[in-house]
Amino acid sequence: MKPPLLIIVGPTASGKTGLGIRLAKRFDGEVVSGDSMQIYRGMDIGTAKVTPEEQEGVPHHLIDIIEPDVPFSVSEFKTRARRTIADIQARGKLPILVGGTGLYIEAVVHDYLMPQVRECPETREKYRRLAEERGNEALHRVLAEVDPETAARLHPNDVKRVIRALEVYEITGKPLSKSAGKGESPYDALWIGLTMRRDRLYERINRRVDEMLDAGLIDEVRRLVNRGYGRHLTSMQGIGYKEIISFLEGEISREEAVRLIKKGTRKYAKRQLSWFRRLSEIHWFDAEDNRSFPEIVELVAGKFQADGE
Repeated sequence: MKPPLLIIVGPTASGKTGLGIRLAKRFDGEVVSGDSMQIYRGMDIGTAKVTPEEQEGVPHHLIDIIEPDVPFSVSEFKTRARRTIADIQARGKLPILVGGTGLYIEAVVHDYLMPQVRECPETREKYRRLAEERGNEALHRVLAEVDPETAARLHPNDVKRVIRALEVYEITGKPLSKSAGKGESPYDALWIGLTMRRDRLYERINRRVDEMLDAGLIDEVRRLVNRGYGRHLTSMQGIGYKEIISFLEGEISREEAVRLIKKGTRKYAKRQLSWFRRLSEIHWFDAEDNRSFPEIVELVAGKFQADGE
C-alpha cells in the first residue's frame, strides 16, 4: 500500500496553517511546509511564518532551512520534502503537507515527466533582455499569451522558469503545460482546499499586511539589507520585501509600499486559486463556515483510519 499523505492548500491568508495544526493534533501528525518563502532564515514576518508558540507543540519541517542568498530549486525541495515525509511516516505519524506554493507541492506529490527539450542560449538571452528592459511583469504577460496555464502557476518574479517555459514553447511549438506529463503519485494522498468569498479573502489579506507592519516588517527588511541581502536575490523579490526595499531606498513612500504589498498579495492569491482550481482531486471547504472543520475531520478519518493508518 502507498503511504498516506494529507495535503492542505489554498490562497494566502485562508487559514491553512491553523487547520494544519488542528488536524495534526487530532490525527497525531507533523506538518511539512509547502511554502517557497518560509524556507529562508530571518524572513519571518513578511512570510507569515508560524511562530514556535503558534505551532502548539506540533513539529514543523522545512522552515528556516537555508540563508536568503542560497540558491534553491524545486528539485531540491522535492528531495528534502520526500525524505522528511518518509521519516514522519516511519515514526508512525501522519505527514501533513501545508502550503500555497503549487509548484513545490505538486512536485512532491506527483512525479512529473518533464519534456526533454534542448536549451537555446539565444532564446534565453532574448527573454532575459526583455525582462531587464520592460520588467518581469511584461515577460510574464508574454508567457500568459502562449501558455496561460503555466503562467497561472508561475510568479512573475520567477524569471528563470518563465524564460524556460517560453523557451520550450519556441522550440517545440507546444506550451509547457501540454508537454509535461503527470506521473503516478507515490502517496495515498488526500487533498483539502480552503477557500472563501473573494471580498472576505481580500479583507483578510489587507489586515494581515497591516499586522505585519505593526509587527516590524520594515525593521526585518532593514536587518536583511544590512546583512547584504539585496533585491537581486530571489528571496528578496518576495512580496513585501521588494516593496519595503524600495521604500528604504527612497524610491517610493511608505504608503505606496503598503499599497503595492496589498495589491501584490491579492494578485498572488488569485494566481494560487487559479493553480489549485485545476486539480480535480482537491476537496474544497469554506474556511469561514463552522461546519467545515467537522466535515474535514470526518473526511480525513474516513480516508486514513479506514485504511488502517
